[in-house]
Amino acid sequence: MSTRRQAAVSFIFVTLLIDMLGLGVLIPVMPQMVASLTHDPATASQSFGVLIGLYSLAQLLASPILGALSDRYGRKPVLLGSALLASFSYALAVFSPSLIWLFVARFLGGAAAASAGVANAYIADISTPETRARNFGMVGAAFSLGIIIGPALGGLLGQHDIRLPYIFAAGFAFLNFLYGLLVLPESHHRRSNGPIALQNLIPLRSLGVIGKYPGLTGLAWVNVLTALALQFMTSTWVLHGAARYGWGPGESGLALTVAGVLGIPVQTLLVSPVLKRFGTVRTVQVALVLGIVGYVLYGLSSLPWMFFASMPLSVLMGVGGPALQAQLASKVPPEAQGVVQGNMGGLNSLTGVVGPLMSTALFSHYATPSAQTSIPGIAFFSAALLLVFSWMLYSWLVTRPQPARQEQTSST
Repeated sequence: MSTRRQAAVSFIFVTLLIDMLGLGVLIPVMPQMVASLTHDPATASQSFGVLIGLYSLAQLLASPILGALSDRYGRKPVLLGSALLASFSYALAVFSPSLIWLFVARFLGGAAAASAGVANAYIADISTPETRARNFGMVGAAFSLGIIIGPALGGLLGQHDIRLPYIFAAGFAFLNFLYGLLVLPESHHRRSNGPIALQNLIPLRSLGVIGKYPGLTGLAWVNVLTALALQFMTSTWVLHGAARYGWGPGESGLALTVAGVLGIPVQTLLVSPVLKRFGTVRTVQVALVLGIVGYVLYGLSSLPWMFFASMPLSVLMGVGGPALQAQLASKVPPEAQGVVQGNMGGLNSLTGVVGPLMSTALFSHYATPSAQTSIPGIAFFSAALLLVFSWMLYSWLVTRPQPARQEQTSST
């Protein structure tokens, strides 16, 4: 059984890796793609924020739906359908004659990316309590490896043609579909037989679904604040590099690649020993502190070498992600993992709607050459402040007296 479970983790690892490759190649060229369609540099950065926001809005709407469908019909068909939709969305972007069509393509891509919650449910299905954090760490490693290869490849291809990375992304997503069709086993065998509850499909009722399970709501808010901080950083990464250091797609892709290289050993080698040595609570707390310091240093970095030197601290924050995900998953019964993980994905997607709009607005007001008040690192400082709130909430949750409550809803 252990061998079969490890093989399943490998399957989902490769699936997510190919998915991240398809997404990562777009990061360095997306601002230029927007600028080429708007022909208006003054509005390009705000249109870029809207583009990212649409992607996350689609995730918000689709995440609970895909999660509920995966509980009812299984994880595999949902993952396969999402891969096909992703491939179509990238292909549509290649032939987009206007910004509106690029928005449509990005919206469809966001709906496909909502399958990340299903992937988390897949990991929860095949994991034991002892291996849950380690397996979630492998998921994080897939994302890091995709970030290593994707942006570097995207920057290289984008120097020849800004649409070329989208062609590669469409191919990667289709390979994802073929791989899953051939080798990905179904993980969810305790499927619900009744009709899908309508309330489970409404994104704004996500907290109601999550609130059914004791101890989950507070942790969900910690996750949301942390995800919002990450959105502030990633949505202005390319813009910050271009404005402060004069970077083009190649340099921005290289910076993301370095961050991904540093993230691989964190996710694959450090998660298990750190959790064994310090426990879940201390691991999450220290990880958030490292993220706070790292983001502040990003914002203070006036030279490229300072920016690169700040990466190890922020990357080390990644050790807390699998620990928090395992803590969340442990509070949910197997038959509800899809719904809960889908709604968690929906909440994270909400941060992807709000975060890019807020961070790019802050960037345009305080970090562009024409800004009256110049604060070049405003997005990173704001992200650090969000992590402070996340750390405070988590520390309060784990230290407050726990009221007597029924635990059978989270027992398996």
